[in-house]
Amino acid sequence: MASSVLEIIKEEVTCPICLDLMVEPVSTDCGHSFCRACITLNYESIKGKEEEGICPVCGVTYLFGHLRPNRHVANIVESLLGFKSNPEEEQKVNVCVQHGEKLQLFCEKDMVAICWLCERSKDHRGHQTALIEEVAHKYKEKLQAAMEMQMANKKKCDEWECDLQKERTFWETQIQSDVENVQMEFKRLRGFLDSKEKNEVQKLMQEKEDVMNSLAESQNEVMKQREAVRDLISDVEHQLDCSTMEMLQESDLNTDTAQNGPKKTEKELSSFRPERHAESVSCSRDPASNLQ
Repeated sequence: MASSVLEIIKEEVTCPICLDLMVEPVSTDCGHSFCRACITLNYESIKGKEEEGICPVCGVTYLFGHLRPNRHVANIVESLLGFKSNPEEEQKVNVCVQHGEKLQLFCEKDMVAICWLCERSKDHRGHQTALIEEVAHKYKEKLQAAMEMQMANKKKCDEWECDLQKERTFWETQIQSDVENVQMEFKRLRGFLDSKEKNEVQKLMQEKEDVMNSLAESQNEVMKQREAVRDLISDVEHQLDCSTMEMLQESDLNTDTAQNGPKKTEKELSSFRPERHAESVSCSRDPASNLQ
């Protein structure tokens, strides 16, 4: 009884293509499961449009990109591999379910293992067949070639990844160096500008002090002149208020004085505005031009 159950379980997890326990089992859209390598080779040999394949068991089309791992079958296979069975039970797995004959042939059109009676049946009559051992050998050669190609591709990917990492490191170092150089240059420029600003402000403050002192002196001079003019006006008014005789008697003394104006004329008063140095004027208009 246990042997019969075990046989049924093995049949369920046996790949319909290679007739061995499934390795890395995957399921198609129709629900049938196969070894990933076997269904991949089957798909490559008969694939249609838009990544469509044909299920070797039921003939229903499926999308190769929709293959999904069958973890349940993988767990069963893993359990079976850990269970020791006798050679007779193992041989029963390779027997045709329909005819009870040993599965020795492989139908290349339907991509399934068959017995010699299946080959003569209407389902497989006229189909190209070959011994399972020969087909398995070819499959193994294809798998080996595919493995070698993928290993070569993996090596290329590893080399590309290494080159990209080197390029990444180079650019990170280069750009970081450029950033540090830019920061250093701007730090130097800020120091230069701060020093230049300080010098220019000191010059302007000194110029302001000189101008204010000059204007203060000029203001004092103007005030003195104003007082002198005020005194002359008072004298003239006094003479105008005197009698004729008094006015004439004092005319020799005051007429010349009354006709004299302030010591500085209006034109001369304009000279009270101090002249600034050309460098200071230029700096006030365009400070950036003095940074050269």
